[in-house]
Amino acid sequence: MEDEQLLRYSRQIMLPGVDVTGQQKLLNSRVLIIGAGGLGSPVAMYLAAAGVGQLVLVDFDTVDLSNLQRQLLHGSHDLGRPKVESARDTLAVLNPEVGVIAINQKLEGEALLAEVEQADVVVDASDNFATRFAVNDACVMAKKPLVSGAAIRMEGQVSVFHNERPDSPCYRCLYKDEGELSQTCSENGVLAPVVGIIGTIQATEVLKVLLGIGDTLDGRLLLLDALTMEWRSMRLKKDPGCSCHSQNS
Repeated sequence: MEDEQLLRYSRQIMLPGVDVTGQQKLLNSRVLIIGAGGLGSPVAMYLAAAGVGQLVLVDFDTVDLSNLQRQLLHGSHDLGRPKVESARDTLAVLNPEVGVIAINQKLEGEALLAEVEQADVVVDASDNFATRFAVNDACVMAKKPLVSGAAIRMEGQVSVFHNERPDSPCYRCLYKDEGELSQTCSENGVLAPVVGIIGTIQATEVLKVLLGIGDTLDGRLLLLDALTMEWRSMRLKKDPGCSCHSQNS
């Protein structure tokens, strides 16, 4: 590690759970982020700032004026641009050492699985349940840890699914009926800082997973009610009847 890197990451390196060895581990890591919007913005920005060596951003949307209230990867000058290109430029300014791969398309099937297999950790920062289930299924198949977040109105939730562990629940153990889950921010609205809070927690959990420190939100669902500023934590268990696990056992 070069002197400039030691200085840039010095406040992390000082931590007993990180030090130079852990920082080098981050520099050698690859994280796949699905979604470059409200959640993906703080996730990508904090992981880039923390020195995660390679970030793969996946989003097929363009920057719209309504995004700017909460999607901090993008600015007014980016209107009409693909989000992943705008995000790549922002992250390059934030930390030019980090390699950013921008995928401006919807990943499905084998293409999604191939990207998941290359990642050390996968982040679900999407805004719809069809994508969340698809990402979950690929992570279970590839046995990759998944850091999942969601936010709507003044509420948010975060969990970590350690799919590399045989006893860990997956996203389908939590939500089983895709047909009943269709609410989005475009239909219900969201308070801007709420996605920032949830995305920042996601970034924290990613770093903990990569470094192998602390207790992650594996087997727990962390829930935020920002209106009352109260947190709740629910225990999750692996569902033996989960279709995803039975297909990949």
